[in-house]
Amino acid sequence: MGNELLPQKLKELRKANGYTQDYVASFLGVVRQTYSHYETGLRTPSSETLYKLAGLYNVSIEDLMQLIISLDQSIYYDAPTGTQSGKELTDFLDYLNQPGNYQRLRFLSCQEKEFLFYFEQISSEDKQEMIEFAKIKARKKKEVVKGSY
Repeated sequence: MGNELLPQKLKELRKANGYTQDYVASFLGVVRQTYSHYETGLRTPSSETLYKLAGLYNVSIEDLMQLIISLDQSIYYDAPTGTQSGKELTDFLDYLNQPGNYQRLRFLSCQEKEFLFYFEQISSEDKQEMIEFAKIKARKKKEVVKGSY
């Protein structure tokens, strides 16, 4: 996970409440190693797990989501930007945590993950238009680079 804030805050919340990783993992219905990966950033909790964590720590889901969403809109993290609906955020987190997607997306940047999330939702015609648009942008960039010599 590109964002270090959620893992850090999960650890702080756990310690502030005097819970062990074993206790939190048991509460969530996962093994301790899985929960440990949430705190180290190796895995991103599913939306269901985030709701459970919000309940455990007695914080609103909105407050917990703010730990994922950067307030600096110029920096991209694993989660979509804060202007998107909670449903989109839930769908995006579920997408990232699908077993087949974890391996496939593991080495992509946060922007690339977000792009693929939305790209996979659009029609074939729209996909082709996006590809054509990307080609145009790439050609423009090449022209600018050639012209700057």
